[in-house]
Amino acid sequence: MAESFVFEIAAKVLKKLGSATYERISLAWGVRGEFEKLKLTLAAIRVVVLDAKQQQARKHEINACYDVEDLIDEFEIQALRRQVLERTGKKVRHFFSGSNPLAFRFRMGYKIKKANEMLNEIATSMAKFHLTEKHEPNDVIHRERETYSFVNTSSVIGRDEAKQHLVNFLMNPIDGEDIPVLPTVGIGGIGKTTLAQLVFNEESVKSHFELRIWVCVTEDFDIKQLMIKIIKSATRMNCKDMNKEELHKVLQDCLNGKRFFMVLDDVWNEDKKKWSELKDLLCGGAQGSRIIVTTRGRKVATITGIIPPYDLEHLSYDNCLSLFLKLAFKEGEEKQHDNLVRIGEGIVQKCKGVALAVKTLGSLLCSTRIQHDWELVRDSELWKLKQEENDILPALKLIEDEIFFSTFKMHDLVHDLALSVAQNEVNSWNHYSTGNVRHLWFDLSKQDASQLPNNLGCLQSLFLSDEEGKADNESLIAEVISRSKHLRVLDLGNCSLEQLPNNIHYLKQLRWLNLDNNGNIKGFPNSICNLQSLQTLHLVECRGIEELPKDIRYLISLRELSVTTKQTRLQENGISCLTCLRRLIFSECENLEKLFEDIQNLTALRELTIVECNNLVSLPQGLKYLPTLESLSIVKCEKLDLTMEELELEREEGGSLRNLWIEGVPKLESLPQWILLGSIKTLQQLDICNLKNLSTLPTWFQHLTSLKVFKFQNCPRLSSLPEGMQHLTALKRLEIRGCPKLNKRCIKETGEDWPKIAHVPDFYCDDLETTTNEE
Repeated sequence: MAESFVFEIAAKVLKKLGSATYERISLAWGVRGEFEKLKLTLAAIRVVVLDAKQQQARKHEINACYDVEDLIDEFEIQALRRQVLERTGKKVRHFFSGSNPLAFRFRMGYKIKKANEMLNEIATSMAKFHLTEKHEPNDVIHRERETYSFVNTSSVIGRDEAKQHLVNFLMNPIDGEDIPVLPTVGIGGIGKTTLAQLVFNEESVKSHFELRIWVCVTEDFDIKQLMIKIIKSATRMNCKDMNKEELHKVLQDCLNGKRFFMVLDDVWNEDKKKWSELKDLLCGGAQGSRIIVTTRGRKVATITGIIPPYDLEHLSYDNCLSLFLKLAFKEGEEKQHDNLVRIGEGIVQKCKGVALAVKTLGSLLCSTRIQHDWELVRDSELWKLKQEENDILPALKLIEDEIFFSTFKMHDLVHDLALSVAQNEVNSWNHYSTGNVRHLWFDLSKQDASQLPNNLGCLQSLFLSDEEGKADNESLIAEVISRSKHLRVLDLGNCSLEQLPNNIHYLKQLRWLNLDNNGNIKGFPNSICNLQSLQTLHLVECRGIEELPKDIRYLISLRELSVTTKQTRLQENGISCLTCLRRLIFSECENLEKLFEDIQNLTALRELTIVECNNLVSLPQGLKYLPTLESLSIVKCEKLDLTMEELELEREEGGSLRNLWIEGVPKLESLPQWILLGSIKTLQQLDICNLKNLSTLPTWFQHLTSLKVFKFQNCPRLSSLPEGMQHLTALKRLEIRGCPKLNKRCIKETGEDWPKIAHVPDFYCDDLETTTNEE
């Protein structure tokens, strides 16, 4: 699988070189010509590297791609440093060392020249093997996945509700002149395409539309190619030799006056201009035409949809198990293999509701009844079973990105798949290769420092752990840092550190730094703020921290920050200057009384979590002006008062909040109107828990028309549901636990509040579980 590594690394580097950012950088430093040479040679290597005829060692090619990535990273780092300098007004020599512009240009010019020579040598070597270029027409390389409209409905489980939602969208009238577009959003492998296939083949849909069109959208969203695909799907006509003008005429004839239903599957385009161009080409259809878009991206959904997107949820465990057993056994055969069924339950648990993972593993295991084979999969030794290379990795790649880099609790299955692909590039403490180690796990409590590999010059990820708490970790870590200057990921959680090594600033390319659970750290060298590439910083359960770095505002690439600190106040012009920040967590900040007042400057913030900050007395008013905030969690904050003078209650739009969780806030007597009102059209899930003084829900609650899930637990004073709840037609799940006064009012048929919630398909009330759509 090494060739796929080269392919993906080269793709990532080419994407960077082709971006607007690097266009500006290359012009600014006068290296555009050399960059173009790099791009051309790298692209040439990439399109032949998947040719199976090339059986030579891939190590040289992999190293070359990594070297080019390191090279262009240096330009990015320099650009980030200059941004900081512009903010501070300081001269280069006063803030960064080794940043003389003339010296940098000379040094980098030499490096680019050497990189081009190296790539040319590789390209020449490849030519000797008479390799075949592997690319699609027009020299555009796309992802290999191609979808179509057929689906075996008998193999689909647990998507009835989702299918009905989409069918309703297709059939029901919608006001407006534009063609209604419904984006269906979810992670890779969750079943978006399958759901679209189900709807596409629904009999009522077939009879309702004159024309049904299925298009698998390429990643580059080429308008001409999309026109060709649309025409071919609608008419079976092959128009690949036509120009755009000719295609436009054929397309208009095809759609003119017809009510059509189109699926645009797997859309990645985030360019609004391209989407508008395509939509204008489709305007000839009749009233009632509809488009469904499937995508992983929230931004894609925002661009394409004129109505709220449909978020496809993970399959439930029961549905996953049913699907797995259906694929792994012939009908009824599972009754003869109780042992395998038990193992299968463990496998399904690891799939975490991702349909494609369940399908792939179920299909894989249907060919063997050997218990040991099943145990290998359950215990995540997946590479020891024969599998098709493309079966599951594409489906789980995004999961890896999200889970691995946001929480670092890597899905076991993804972890082992990553190991099987990375081969000798990933090493744990008990296994070293002779090659270049790029990703290393090392247990300080079990291994001596002398057992560290010697070849750390190429190391990109380092995960250190220390269950026993050795005393000399600082010196060891300082030594590793000095030998690993290309690190992107550094995990020092639970390492019993008392201080962070001063040479941390050497790690110019560091993207991810975890220092969680180092309770003895009191502060940090201010040089940590020289890490302009840093995107994630975790400081949770570092209870000894007396103050965050004073220049934290210079971490201008930071996207995720989680903090435990002993401070009572946070400095102004600190965290609030991190305009790229998307996720912010304050955990166990026992002394913290207030957040920074200028929080509204965090214009990219999507998630804010405040947990166990028991001296926090208020939240800043600027919170309600955050334009992108989607998730807000406030948990166990005993002194927090969420009441506020409502000066702008007329503001009922402009918010983006989708999920709100409030728990353990004893001063709260009513829901915080100032937080919610701006998001009445976007809020989808509301969880309230352990609010002992909450007595009523406001009448304006009925205006939360997008609310899908509402859960409240242990609110003993809550005695009734608000009027108008029957208007919450999007509500799919309602849970009431530990609310004795309310329980009686929600008894099916006879309860006083039953008419308000009778329309909810999935309703649970303590021991009185019922499903209203049983009949």
